[in-house]
Amino acid sequence: MSTSHLPRDKKDRSVRPRKHDPYKAKGKLQGPSVCRECQAVYYKGRWMWGPVPSDSQEVVCPACERIRDHAPSGVLLLTGEIVVRHRDQVLGLARNEETRLKAEHPLARIIKIEDQTEAPRGVVITTTDPHLARHIGEALHHAYRGTLTCRYEENEDLLRANWES
Repeated sequence: MSTSHLPRDKKDRSVRPRKHDPYKAKGKLQGPSVCRECQAVYYKGRWMWGPVPSDSQEVVCPACERIRDHAPSGVLLLTGEIVVRHRDQVLGLARNEETRLKAEHPLARIIKIEDQTEAPRGVVITTTDPHLARHIGEALHHAYRGTLTCRYEENEDLLRANWES
């Protein structure tokens, strides 16, 4: 499904999980918590950056678990001439989008950026959050045009997005 011309609320529907996410807590954590890996704080029902409450328990946040397990929730494939000719600028834009989104949502992170040498040649970005993969694709579409498509895998907790210049 192409999401480049849909209103924001319509886009968000394409990244809703269709099955249970094993990295999502089964219930709310009891009391404030801090991730021992990244220092994100879980407080009042959400993960955030900020001071660590003195009565916090140490846990590992879902994003750090996904990074540890190499279990992405978003996969974005970048292909086309712009990716080949302007790789550094394209990846800089992706990192900037990660920084922007992660500032407010600590669980939105890039897991890995790697070159794909098989056809179609390009760059694959894996993320801990499906919204981040979509946001990076939308930022690339806004900056360079091209074609952005997103689809949610039926049997996985995974958003697959492709951006082609």
